[in-house]
Amino acid sequence: MIVKICGVTTLEDAAVAVEAGASAIGFNFYRRSPRFITPEAAREIGQSLPAGVLKVGIFVDEDGQAASSIAGLDVAQLYGSASAGNLRRWRACRVGPDFTAESLEDQVAEAFLLDAPSAALHGGTGKTFDWTLARGLGKRIILAGGLDASNVHDAIAAAEPWGVDACSRLESSPGRKDPQKVREFVKAALNL
Repeated sequence: MIVKICGVTTLEDAAVAVEAGASAIGFNFYRRSPRFITPEAAREIGQSLPAGVLKVGIFVDEDGQAASSIAGLDVAQLYGSASAGNLRRWRACRVGPDFTAESLEDQVAEAFLLDAPSAALHGGTGKTFDWTLARGLGKRIILAGGLDASNVHDAIAAAEPWGVDACSRLESSPGRKDPQKVREFVKAALNL
């Protein structure tokens, strides 16, 4: 199971996540996000990560050049019309009332990150959705949206995802992770 800690902005937060057992670290390059990180800062953090930990760049309505130009990324997590360039692609989809399996239409996406809908933010809202909608879609699903140690086990049981992703519920303030919440989330997600 992929366990991604998203919205990482510091080397310390990345180190805690990796030490806890996270298999992916998310860097948010969307300038209007409270978790925005510059490509230079993400590159520096990424260089400190051990081999095998995925470095995921979050992009909103960007062309493939933006994703490909950031050295060291393994995966582009894409919102809106963003494209991945030559990186592996995780397509982010909001699961609202009109969500159907047909919403997962990106033919080259390795996985689909399903998140709660929001008019203002692209992820990191702390809100959940009906996890059973993610079950049995015939695609690799990464479940996001309002996950923390208190509910990730139930979310996994309901959706049977390929991975899980957490952000805002693991923070002490926007862009800063609470080490204990990160450890507890990873432990619960991996059922340790």
